[in-house]
Amino acid sequence: MHWERDLPTWSLAEQSRRVALAPHRWHVQEAGAGPTVLLLPGAGASVHSWRALIPRLAERFHVVALDLPGQGFTQSPGYGRRSGLEAMAEDIATLARHEGWAPKAIIGHSAGAAIALRLAGPLGVGHVVGLNPALRNFEGVAGWLFPALAKVFAATPFTADLFAFGSSEARARRLIEGTGSKIDADGLGYYARLIGDRTHVDGALQMMARWSLDGLLEDLPSVTAKVLFLAAENDAAVPPYVATDAAALIPGAQLLPLPGLGHLAHEEDPERILNTIFEFLT
Repeated sequence: MHWERDLPTWSLAEQSRRVALAPHRWHVQEAGAGPTVLLLPGAGASVHSWRALIPRLAERFHVVALDLPGQGFTQSPGYGRRSGLEAMAEDIATLARHEGWAPKAIIGHSAGAAIALRLAGPLGVGHVVGLNPALRNFEGVAGWLFPALAKVFAATPFTADLFAFGSSEARARRLIEGTGSKIDADGLGYYARLIGDRTHVDGALQMMARWSLDGLLEDLPSVTAKVLFLAAENDAAVPPYVATDAAALIPGAQLLPLPGLGHLAHEEDPERILNTIFEFLT
């Protein structure tokens, strides 16, 4: 995504800023005051997915949201070499220390939940919320760009151009509905712009190509943060049993089902998600 061209019409653009910290040029949105809450999107999404939550969370917290390396407005040179789980977690931890953020909580969607769990120890985070956490290798991450295709395309040259060519809101609608979600026209518009951007799609594919949860899954029994998983019953990208199985491995983890919602539950029913988050964090 192009900063000067696209950002002015992006969600909550007035809260956006850039942070240049090698090897990335991060896109960060900040709002509010108080204990810090860090928001991490899933693969193929961006900070726009939190657009309904950020203003409400900012009434009680200092909210920080960011685009993942190579996706949205975060620029990441180096052909995706820092796009795997461990590298992303290391780089976000470095960014947090550089900016003086000491998150009380991290809220991660899908693959962002895996990154949140990886960050909890190094950053001393007390609470982690995983929304439809993608905690099985490839299955959940592939879900956003859609299972059969993503496994092949992540390792195929030039496929970012194939995804980006001729994108439209109709295509975005088909993709989003394939996850079990129905979102508003604004949300569809943002996703249509993302899947029409070759650089963004390439970043998402590079992330998939380098994604491995082996180390994290082995370490789940040693997680000390308080963990809440929200599992949408209609999620066609990351089935609810993924959260159930992962919660069983984490001491004291809570699991809450979300009837009637899909993979993008926080965009479908932000009020329900907010109420649950507020209750958990207080």
